[in-house]
Amino acid sequence: MSSISPEVDVAIVGAGFAGMYQLQRARAAGLTARVIERGSDVGGTWYWNRYPGARCDIPSLEYSYQFDDELQQEWEWQERYAPQPEILSYANHVADRFDLRDDISFNTSVTGARFADGHWLITTDSDLAVSAQFLVMATGCLSSTNVPDFPGLDTFTGPVYHTGKWPHDPVDFQGHRVGVIGTGSSGIQSIPIIAEQAASLTVFQRTANYAIPAHNEALDPERQADVKSRYSDFRAANRTMSSAFGAEFPQNDAAAMSVSESERFQQYEDAWRAGGLPFLRSFNDLALDAEANETAAEFVRSKIRQVVKDPATAELLSPKQTIGCKRLCVDSGYFETFNRDTVSLVDVSSEPISHFTSNGVVVGDTEFEFDAVVLATGFDAMTGSLLAMDIRGTDGVTLQEAWAEGPKNYLGLTIAGFPNLFTVTGPGSPSVLTNMMVSIEQHVDFITDTIEALRSQGLATIEATTEAQEEWVSHVNGIADLTLFTTCNSWYLGANVPGKKRVFMPLLGFPGYVKKCDEVVANGYEGFVLT
Repeated sequence: MSSISPEVDVAIVGAGFAGMYQLQRARAAGLTARVIERGSDVGGTWYWNRYPGARCDIPSLEYSYQFDDELQQEWEWQERYAPQPEILSYANHVADRFDLRDDISFNTSVTGARFADGHWLITTDSDLAVSAQFLVMATGCLSSTNVPDFPGLDTFTGPVYHTGKWPHDPVDFQGHRVGVIGTGSSGIQSIPIIAEQAASLTVFQRTANYAIPAHNEALDPERQADVKSRYSDFRAANRTMSSAFGAEFPQNDAAAMSVSESERFQQYEDAWRAGGLPFLRSFNDLALDAEANETAAEFVRSKIRQVVKDPATAELLSPKQTIGCKRLCVDSGYFETFNRDTVSLVDVSSEPISHFTSNGVVVGDTEFEFDAVVLATGFDAMTGSLLAMDIRGTDGVTLQEAWAEGPKNYLGLTIAGFPNLFTVTGPGSPSVLTNMMVSIEQHVDFITDTIEALRSQGLATIEATTEAQEEWVSHVNGIADLTLFTTCNSWYLGANVPGKKRVFMPLLGFPGYVKKCDEVVANGYEGFVLT
C-alpha cells in the first residue's frame, strides 16, 4: 500500500539539470515541490552516462547554469569540453549549494500518473505516492536507453554494457577481446579509450557518422576570466544564435556555391581547425541545399581518407548521408583509432548482426568471439522515458493513446488532454538542437511563470487546445521539411527505434521559439484553456 505524502504544489520527475532548476525556481516562487529520481543522486544524463570518454559537445563555459551569477562566477571549469566526471561534480555542487536534496526522493521510479479532481496522483515503484496540482516531466531527452532485440543476447556469457547505463565502478578491458556495437556519439567517444585497453576491439557499424575534431584542451585561465568578466553579454549573444551557443563562431552569411572552390576549401579548413559543432556554420545553406551540403560532406570524407591508412576501412568509415541530418559528432582520435593493428571494423549495414551466442556475435557465417560487449546503441530519444510511464489525462486517456500517431505537443511544453502537465524540452521544442542548458532554463522559467500567473488570477488549471497543438506540430514539421534534416534516418525522427512513429521531433531555431513563447503569454496564453 502506497503512502501519499503531504500534497505539494509541484511534482517533478527527474533530478538532472532540468529537475534541479525546476526545484530551485519552484522554491523561489514560494511553491512546495517534490522531485522523484530513479538514480541514487543528481545529474540526470551525466549520472547514467559514465562510459569511457563521455564528454559534452558544448563548450564548458556555455554548458552551465546562468540563473545565478555567483554560481557561474565561483565554478572553475578545467577543460574546453568538460568530461562526464567534471559535469557530474558540477551538478553535485549545485545540489549542495542550493540544498536541493532535501526535496528529492532518490532510488525511486515513477510508474504512473493520473489526473483527477484537479490534481495529479503520481505512483512509484516504492511506497511513495505524491499528490500535486502541477506535474513537471524533467525526464531528459536522452534518458531511455535503446537496447536492440538481438536474438540470444541473454545467452552471452561475458558482461554486456550499455553506454547509457554504465557501471559506477571502473570497467577494466585490459587484455580483453571487446566488441562495440554502434558508432553514434557514445561509440565515437568510447571507442578510442576502449581501444587503448583492449587486447582486441571489433567495431560493428551500421551507419558511418561524421565527426569533427574537438581539439579539446585544458581551459586557459585567462580565457575563463575574460568570459566571466562579461558573462551577461556572453550569454545574451549566445541566446541570439539558432542553437543557443557559439556566438563567437557566427554563421557565415555566404552560400557554399557562391565562392570559389579554393575559398570554400579554406573556409572548411578553418572550421576544421577550430573544431566542434560550429563546423556546420561554414556556409549559410548547408542545411538547405543538397549541392552545398555535399561540399561539406566531401571535405570531411577527405579528412577521413587522410587519417585512416587502410583505404577499405576509410571507405567504410566515410558517411554517405547528408552531413548534419544526424547529430554531428565531436571526436578525439576516433578515426585514428582504426590505424591500430588491434582494431577492426565490421560493416553490418547490408548483413546485420544475426544473433548472439554464448561466446560472441554472429554476422553471416562468421562468429566473433568476445570477452565483453558494449552496446553503444543510443536512446529512445525525447519520448521513451515519458511513454514508459502510465500517464493518464482527462477521461483516463493514456499518453500512449494520445501519441499513437507520434508525439503531439504544444510548444514542446504541454499536451492537449493532460491539464497541468509540463514537459521540459519535450518534442516540439528546440531542445536537442540547442545548448540544452539554455533551453532548460527557458522552459523552467516559462513553466514557473505560468504557475505564478495562474495563481495570481485565482485560476487552477491550464491545458493546450487540440487546435493549437495540431497547428504547432504542423509548424515544427513544416520548418523541418524546408531543410535537409528529414533526408536520413536519425533519432531526431525516432528512426533508430523499430516500430516508433517517424515524426521530426525537435524545432529548428531557438530565438524564434522564444519569441513565440513570449507572444503566447502576451496574448493571454494563446492556445491554452485556463480555468
